[in-house]
Amino acid sequence: MVLAVTCLALATVVSAMASLNVALPDIARETHASQTQLSWIIDAYSLVFASLLLLAATLGDRFGRRKALLGGLGLFAGVSVAATFSSDPGTLIALRALLGVAAAFVMPATLSTITTTFPAAQRARAVSIWAAVAGASAVLGLLASGTVLEVWSWRSVFWLNVALAVVAVTGTYFFVPESAEAKKQPVDGVGAALTVVGLGVLVHSVIQAPEHGWGNPRTLSGIAVGLVVLAVFILWELRHPHPLLNPRLFRNLPFAAGTLSITLQFFAFFGFIFVVMQYLQLVRGDSALIAALSVLPMSAAMIPSARLSPRLAARHGARGPWTIGLIAVSTGLLVLAELDTNSSYWLILSGLIPLGAGMGLAMTPATAAITDALPPALQNVGSAVNDLSRELGGALGIAVLGSALNAGYRSNLKVEGLPEPVAEAARSSLAAASIVGAKTGNSTLVEQARDAFSSGLHLALITGTGATLLAAVAMAVLLRHTRKLATPDLVEDDVHPAHIT
Repeated sequence: MVLAVTCLALATVVSAMASLNVALPDIARETHASQTQLSWIIDAYSLVFASLLLLAATLGDRFGRRKALLGGLGLFAGVSVAATFSSDPGTLIALRALLGVAAAFVMPATLSTITTTFPAAQRARAVSIWAAVAGASAVLGLLASGTVLEVWSWRSVFWLNVALAVVAVTGTYFFVPESAEAKKQPVDGVGAALTVVGLGVLVHSVIQAPEHGWGNPRTLSGIAVGLVVLAVFILWELRHPHPLLNPRLFRNLPFAAGTLSITLQFFAFFGFIFVVMQYLQLVRGDSALIAALSVLPMSAAMIPSARLSPRLAARHGARGPWTIGLIAVSTGLLVLAELDTNSSYWLILSGLIPLGAGMGLAMTPATAAITDALPPALQNVGSAVNDLSRELGGALGIAVLGSALNAGYRSNLKVEGLPEPVAEAARSSLAAASIVGAKTGNSTLVEQARDAFSSGLHLALITGTGATLLAAVAMAVLLRHTRKLATPDLVEDDVHPAHIT
């Protein structure tokens, strides 16, 4: 029951990263949100989630992981109720950010509970299930949201959050034991603040780049400031006696490879979900449910491959399925980058299958490389880094791929000759262009906007392809001198703290 409840709690917060994507067209029509605001509605959650993960994981380890689960899930349910009454993009963005605070306490507590509750002989299987749930929950969340959107408005997505959180709270209260680190270390508040500021400035600059221009001094200075603050964070952590994240851990090459791989996998994955759900509904004209069902084959391929991956790793070593998985993800994204206004569903399916199967194959060995590279005393750190890699990758992926989509859309949309208010509305988003075109009877504008969106989609997915290919190359380089990645049942004896300090 512990595994079932923790996976439900995990699914609650992970599905919320993606489930609202299927409602974006309805949100844009009702709230008049621009493409940039739509990016923020999705990414406010992911950004705060990622920024606070290390601090929340530390607090959970210090004061109790069960308490973190109960408090985080309770806050998640309460804020979701408040979001059902929102009616403007600004309020929705703020509430999504607050949901990210709640999720930051939930996710690290789930994996830490598993790694500290299950014995070494069962841990690999439990982690593989956790990894499968972490990957598949996003798509299953889309399906659930698409179903309720057939009957109710986009606010029903938040009621779905409430229902899941209430069930998870109940299960946690009755079945999850309390666990915490025996040694109470001081909390690194300065490190947490540097993380929030650095990531916040960096992601804000990337999301706003299409409006200001990528070469605009405001954009470039914002990116530079974000990177400098994150560099200061690393220097601070190197000198702090009790850091949120010890950068020296990345001297362990399997740990570093797993972290980078997870980050780039979820960079591509959540960025893909963000852009493709808009394509399916606004370009193809699919309903919310049909759009969600359209990507279900990805989840169907992901779950069995995630379960198969540890068996392949145990028999042949982890690098085989890991490498094949990353190449399959790249192949799937490259195929999907060819989508246009007239593409058939068979083209979509031919990209979704390798994308899902590749994610499943690559996720489990990458997750195991992070958690199993560390001794038992640092399992909480491994769990936090694994979670941070996923959420940071997702936040940056939504920001970068969403920004690429927006930039491609705005640069390819031809609005010459239109009145300035009409042109500006059309430039703001495809949903707005469709509304303007319908009201003015300008079908040409709608068709041009769809073509422009497809061009932006191509640019976004090529960017995602590059990220996963980079992950494959980086893994090969980082592990080129590693004889063989240890399988989970051998790691406990092979790893010594001296290897990471």
